[in-house]
Formats: sequence, C-alpha cells, structure tokens
Amino acid sequence: MLMGSFNSSHHEQRQVGQGDEEEEQEEDQLEQAAAAPSDLEIHRHQQQQVQASHSQAFPAAATSPPINAIHMRQLVIRCSELMSQSDLGGAQRLVSVLSANSSSYGDSVERLLHQLARALFRRLHHLMQQHHHHHSSSSIISISNNITDQDYDNHDVQALHSCYLTLNQITPFIRFCHLTANQAILEVIDETHQQALHILDFDIMHGLQWPPFMQALVERHPTLRLRITATGTDLSLLSRTGDRLLRFAQSLGLRFQFHPLLLPAATHDRDHLLINSININIPSTLEPDEALAVNCALYLHRLLKDDDDDCIRYFLRSIKALNPKVVTIAEREANHTLADVLDHYTAIFDSLEATLPPNSRERLAVEQVWLGREIMEVVGSEHMVRRYEWWQVMLRSCGFSNVPLSPFALSQAKLLLRLHYPSEGYQLHILNDSFFLGWRNRPLFSVSSWH
Repeated sequence: MLMGSFNSSHHEQRQVGQGDEEEEQEEDQLEQAAAAPSDLEIHRHQQQQVQASHSQAFPAAATSPPINAIHMRQLVIRCSELMSQSDLGGAQRLVSVLSANSSSYGDSVERLLHQLARALFRRLHHLMQQHHHHHSSSSIISISNNITDQDYDNHDVQALHSCYLTLNQITPFIRFCHLTANQAILEVIDETHQQALHILDFDIMHGLQWPPFMQALVERHPTLRLRITATGTDLSLLSRTGDRLLRFAQSLGLRFQFHPLLLPAATHDRDHLLINSININIPSTLEPDEALAVNCALYLHRLLKDDDDDCIRYFLRSIKALNPKVVTIAEREANHTLADVLDHYTAIFDSLEATLPPNSRERLAVEQVWLGREIMEVVGSEHMVRRYEWWQVMLRSCGFSNVPLSPFALSQAKLLLRLHYPSEGYQLHILNDSFFLGWRNRPLFSVSSWH
C-alpha cells in the first residue's frame, strides 16, 4: 500500500475529549492536510497535459532566467556582501530597491524577492542595532510599504504549525521524505524479525509521518510492539501528538507506547544540553528485545554552525553509540552560500507557481510564513544548509555506512507523485543509493538510510 497519505477514517472512531476545543481544531487541520488539496485540484483541472512518469535524472535547464531575475539576483548577493563589509548605508539602499521591485502577490520571482527583502531587512536591522545606530535602524523600519517593522518578527507558533500542515498538503516534499524514510525502516524490520520496534524521532511536530507507517506495520507485522520516543521543544505539542498517535494505534489494534522527550530550545548552551540529553535519557529507555530506528527528518541542519562541525559530529557519534538498526535522514539540498540558497528557493517558488493558482490562499500562507521563516533563518545565518555530499562525508567519518534504498521504495515515491502531485516538473533522481526529489533541473530534498 502507498504510505504517503493519512487514512483519517480511524480518527472518526475516536472519542473527543470534553472541552478540548484546541485539540478538535488541530484534528481538523490534520485531517484537512491528509485530504486532497482544494486549490491544487482546481489548478490541476486547468492543466491540459499531465506527465504520468518521471525521469530518474535531472535534465539541463532549457532556457536562461529572465534578465530581471538575473538583475535582482545580483542585487541580493551584492546587498549581502555590503552587510558583510559593514557598508550598512549601501545595503540599506539596495534593500529599498529590492523591496520596491517585490510583491507578495506577484509572480514567483516577485514573491521570492519579497521574502528575500524581508530577510535582508531583518538582518540589516540587527546589524544596525549591534552598531548602536539607533537613528538608522528607526529610519529603515519605514523603508517601503512592502516591508513593515512587523515583518521581521517571528510568526506565532500556531501559524507556523498551520502552514506546516498546508505545506504537506500542497507540495510533495514532506510526504516524500516521510514515505521514503518509512519504507527504509519497514524493510529493516522485515530483515531483523524482531518483535519490538523503538523509533527515536527528532522533532516529531504533529507526527504526520507515523499513522501511515503504523498502518503498514500492522499489515506486515500484526503482533509487533511499537514505541516512539519523540523529541521537541514544545511539551504541549508533544503531548497532543502523542495522544493522537495513541488513539490511532488503538483503532488499529497496534500495541503502542509514546514517550515525549523535551529538548532545549535555542539557547547559548543548547547544543551541549542536546548531546547530554541523548547520552543520558535515551539509553535508559532502550529495551534489549527492541530494534532501534532513528529518524532525522529535516532536523540535522539545525545543528550546523559556521566553521564548527563539533556539534553535529558529537550528535552523530552519540546516535552511533546507541547501535540503531537504521538511521533515516532527510535534508534540503543546498549549500550555505547565498547563490545556492537563491537557486533552491527559486525552484520551490517556481513549483508553487506552476502547480497552484496565483490567488491561492494556501500558497500565499506557505510562502509568507513557512518559507519566509526558512529564508530569514538562512539569510540571517541562524541555520545552515548542506548538500547530500557533505552529509555523506560527515556520516561516514562518524562510523555510518549507507544502506541502499530499495526499488520498491522508488516505486512508492513515484506513485506518490503520480497520484497526488501529477506535475511534469517534479522529478526523482537516484544517487549513491539515495533518493532526491527536485523541480525541473534542481534537486531540492534528499532522503538516505544509514547503519
């Protein structure tokens, strides 16, 4: 069966807790995320041709980008360079130019420029604060009507969570990562013949990955016991996620336990606390008859720092010491250079423009809230990104070896795209026994399995 979608019929059998209005709203959002996207479906009917099969290689780009896009790209890179050179006045002028030529309601180039201008504005604002130029920082807050002083504030947690669900609904990226990782874990269980599985999932969020996995697990191993130790920085969200998964497991007749593990949020000593938490808390929860699987879906890049690989190295070695049967890793495909980040998000914004109508509320929300936050983090150097080749070297240096993803996993990923996201732009690629999902000629996400 295809594990790429959530079967919500089991949720209808559960009993809703009295007075838990927030829980009911979240359940509704999760069920909507599993349903067919309305805007996406409308746009599909407007398309005249749909390509049912996907190439396993990325073709060369057919045409060069428009001159305006090239010019704006040069301005963005130049603006970042000026900030690095402490030419804040010059950077401020370029941010103003970028803002004036951007629009959150325009084409994909204008929409991406709007998010880039916001991110550069926020970075410039912080630099000016650091230099104690309070008069300048006050003036740039009114740079343009396109950017306000509220644009660089963090979005509230509820909006971020809602947009994560929407992103899962209108694009294949998250589902592709979850589906492929799930298949890798299932195949390891098939080979080990153990009667218990313990999954250590880093930053589980809403747990969208696990209901389809549970369904497949029950079909293949009906007597197997499943435990999930789920990490996160929001104990309330962890508890709600655990309650939902427990109800779902009960509806399947699956023996299931859920253990939340609260990890430190972004603090100056977060990395040290994270490693200690893994080394101290995780081993005490392991049982001798369990097969351990570690899942890192779009998580590892958060541990990266400029010119300092110590944290990610310590993290991976701590995971290796747990002796897991499999470690599944999904990451964005981009290097930590502004030019490569621009290529990455240009492709993502192009994919949204090609598959969703311009007036789509879902598209606008994802671009402004979820992708906008990602761009702010990368442009502001709060989070780094690396390509698969870098992760491959790092993992091997920490004692891991690559486990090839199977032909069946590939057919599952192809089926996901064909049934739910039938656009000729999405393409699958295989490299070094790992899978890559991209748009046109650009790989965007990779999934790999390690032991």
